[in-house]
Amino acid sequence: MDKNNTATHVKKPEWLKIKRQRNEKFVQVNNIVKRHGLHTICTSGRCPNQRECWNKGTATLMILGDICTRSCRFCNTKTGRPHPLDPDEPRKIAESVGLLRLKHVVLTSVDRDDLSDGGAQHWATTINQVKKENPATTIEVLIPDFDGKTTLIDLVIAEKPDIISHNLETVARLTPQIRTKAKYATSLDVLSYIKSHNITAKTGIMLGLGETANEVTELMDDALKVGCDILTIGQYLQPSRKNIAVSEYITPQQFEAYRQIGLKKGFKQVESGPFVRSSYCAEKHLATDE
Repeated sequence: MDKNNTATHVKKPEWLKIKRQRNEKFVQVNNIVKRHGLHTICTSGRCPNQRECWNKGTATLMILGDICTRSCRFCNTKTGRPHPLDPDEPRKIAESVGLLRLKHVVLTSVDRDDLSDGGAQHWATTINQVKKENPATTIEVLIPDFDGKTTLIDLVIAEKPDIISHNLETVARLTPQIRTKAKYATSLDVLSYIKSHNITAKTGIMLGLGETANEVTELMDDALKVGCDILTIGQYLQPSRKNIAVSEYITPQQFEAYRQIGLKKGFKQVESGPFVRSSYCAEKHLATDE
């Protein structure tokens, strides 16, 4: 059995206890998601902000199905052999964005290593459809690494989303333990390529996996060297018993300290807190371009 999942249980502190709330807007978003057969990282990733975001009428929509070809140890998304692509998914996503009346939408996806293009063309089609039917809606995309193939990243860049995000997830030392196929250097290359096209580049990491403070600041330096504009830092929360265990709960004070360090080092925006996720308050990040 995995020793990381048999480690001494670390008790969840008071600041991580969430007050569950549902209002009419939450119900409306939930109904639209179910009616259109959509997938959201809010649900599959067991995001602690789901109710807060859905109560505000926002959601991060996940394309390319809900089964990932990778099995990263922090992630609760289903893994295995994915179903064939739904050619009608771009239309359903675009229609749902309109029904939700979103001013800003975040699109993400599972990894599709089973596809020759990693799903890049489907990504491009979806972005294009959302923009066509919702011209006033700004778009952020959180993309996979596409194995670092720039010709595939080009398909996404060509559709000109407002922000392109790709997550480093964790520090260099822990990457081989936490992520399966993804490599730290490849993720940095992806961020560098995004920025080389004058698009706002964003990345996110989780804390509480066994990283040191020095490693966190080294990651900041690495991300800044490749031109990354925005950094999000959040607490890793073990979504199920099969996932890697939490090593430590970082205090709100330490998250704030990291935020200040990141800003002083040169990030244009840093979101840092126990409940921060890569798409949390994403609409605020558009100010980076102003």
